[in-house]
Amino acid sequence: MKKSRVLFASVSGSVIEWYDFYLYGTATGLVFSSLFFPNTDPAIALLLAFATFGIGYAARPIGSIIFGHFGDKLGRKTSLMLTLVGMGGSSFLIGCLPTYAQIGVAAPLLLVFLRLIQGIALGGEWGGAVLLATEYAPKGLRGLYGSIPQLGVPLGLVLGSFSLTFISYLTTEAQFLAWGWRIPFLFSALLIGLALWIRNGIEETPAFKEQKEKGELAAVPIVETFRTNSKSVFHVIGLKLGDGFFNVFLMSFVLVFATKHLGYSYEVALTALTIGCATMIITIPVVGYLSDFIGRKIIYICGLALLFLLAIPYFTMVGQSPSWLYIMQAVMLGIIWASIFATQGTIFSELFPAKVRYTGLSFGYQIAAAIVGFGPMIWTPMAEKFGPSPIVFGGFMMAGITISLVLSLFVPDTRKISKYEDNVDPVADEKAI
Repeated sequence: MKKSRVLFASVSGSVIEWYDFYLYGTATGLVFSSLFFPNTDPAIALLLAFATFGIGYAARPIGSIIFGHFGDKLGRKTSLMLTLVGMGGSSFLIGCLPTYAQIGVAAPLLLVFLRLIQGIALGGEWGGAVLLATEYAPKGLRGLYGSIPQLGVPLGLVLGSFSLTFISYLTTEAQFLAWGWRIPFLFSALLIGLALWIRNGIEETPAFKEQKEKGELAAVPIVETFRTNSKSVFHVIGLKLGDGFFNVFLMSFVLVFATKHLGYSYEVALTALTIGCATMIITIPVVGYLSDFIGRKIIYICGLALLFLLAIPYFTMVGQSPSWLYIMQAVMLGIIWASIFATQGTIFSELFPAKVRYTGLSFGYQIAAAIVGFGPMIWTPMAEKFGPSPIVFGGFMMAGITISLVLSLFVPDTRKISKYEDNVDPVADEKAI
């Protein structure tokens, strides 16, 4: 099978899944806080809306177990098809939901339920997309291949944010709140259909085929993961926490932070986010390629160190002017965080043997995502109490990054693990090097 087709299947589904996930995030501040969580205090309404945003993250570990099980037992392709159906179906139904004014408290309850389905589906998508790419990768190019599905994050975010912004320009405020916001959610049904068609045309990965032919599939993948690779699971959780909080801020909460607390217009905030994402699209494949030659660990450590050093300067400079907001988003999101993210899919997958790779990779990553996803609920009252304080917000980020920096020193340089394709336990293989 052509490798280019596999990469296209990997990134296309990832783009659409993240489009749906971040579409919700963008709509949280613009629509959901007023239509589904009406309250006389706008801050409380916004906090409740962000709680549902965080619930989507909290549900992702459940999805990692469910779809990790399918992925390690039935195949990567089967699991990825199911995640698309779950994500697309829930997003389409969100576009059909009546509001609080129409059906009362049932409206936010249904919204929370569908957000849970979104989170569960995405909990299985990321790990599967990464494995689809890395397990087909030619020897010596696994870092590059593993970085390609990561492009789904910036592309999906820009697509989701742009779709709502575009509709808002075409409608009046009353029309947008009445029906305009629903169009991007309903449109996701067509996108998911396209992604299903693309993924249906690919074959199962060589690594899974080999496991199945040898009869070496794990009976209960999540149990097998903790029995044999629990250390790697905790490594993934700790490594993701540090950059994860900064990621959620830079790609989601920054819209609220910049408009509500720094006084910028929504157009300025969205432009800054778009600049950061556009820069990511260039950085991710370049760094992924470099990681095959200079190592993933050194890139990871350098990226975390730079996030740590620039945390307070970032929050200091973004309030100076729109130009500084644009520059700092490009640097922190588009270059530094993107460099870390470019290596994550590959380095995390290389910590697990093939028989539990889908489950181990997904579960560790999504546990961390569940924790950092509630960042907006913490930052909302922080900003109300302390304002956009560089010391408070920068210090918060530095604390999380410290955990990841310390753990990164004890993680093996997985680029040296040459038997990834041969289904050897990477922990045991690293000890033999």
